[in-house]
Amino acid sequence: MFNLAISDPASRAALLYTYPMKFGIHSEQYQNNYSKEEEKKFTQVFGELTSEFAAKMAEGVHASDESVQELVRQHYEFILQFWTPDKEAYKSLAMTYILPSPYRDSYEEVAKGLGKFHYDAVSIWADNNL
Repeated sequence: MFNLAISDPASRAALLYTYPMKFGIHSEQYQNNYSKEEEKKFTQVFGELTSEFAAKMAEGVHASDESVQELVRQHYEFILQFWTPDKEAYKSLAMTYILPSPYRDSYEEVAKGLGKFHYDAVSIWADNNL
């Protein structure tokens, strides 16, 4: 499972990206043909995005706020490197952040309530943009 003893929130968040799981209706489309350098960059970017979501939540910024919605756009752009979800698929991915799953558990380790915050933000963005 996860090594949640890691104290740095960005490193804990990166575990969400690197943990090998299959979720979502299009997960079988993911093919990992990336170099170690690309994987390292993906992990860094995902960890930074997750930390930024956590910071916005900690500041009390609403999921519908323009700054949070910009983070969702960046998250969606990140996801596009691996597959192209439609509105329902993207919202389904975000659902794994709140339903019992290792994703939810990892988000909760980064910040309590982060999975729900991210889910809400994704739902708003997907409804408005996909």
